[in-house]
Amino acid sequence: MSKTDRIKEGIGWLKVIFDILVATDISLVAWLAQNFSSASRIQVLVGLAAVVIVTGAVVWVNRGCRAEQAPAALEC
Repeated sequence: MSKTDRIKEGIGWLKVIFDILVATDISLVAWLAQNFSSASRIQVLVGLAAVVIVTGAVVWVNRGCRAEQAPAALEC
C-alpha cells in the first residue's frame, strides 16, 4: 500500500470516528434536554460530564487531526 493510500485510509477512519462522536454528542444533549426535569441529580451530572468529555473528543479530532496534517494525523 502506498503512502498516499495509507493517508487516505487514516483520514477515512478519522471521519468515521468524528461522525460517531458527533452523533453521540447530539444524542446526549437531546437526552439532557428531554429529561432535565425528570432525571435524578446524579443522572443529570453524569450526562453533563459525558457531554463535556464527548465534545472535547470532537474538538480534539477536529483540531488535532486535520487533512492538512495528514501524515501527522496517522500518528494521533
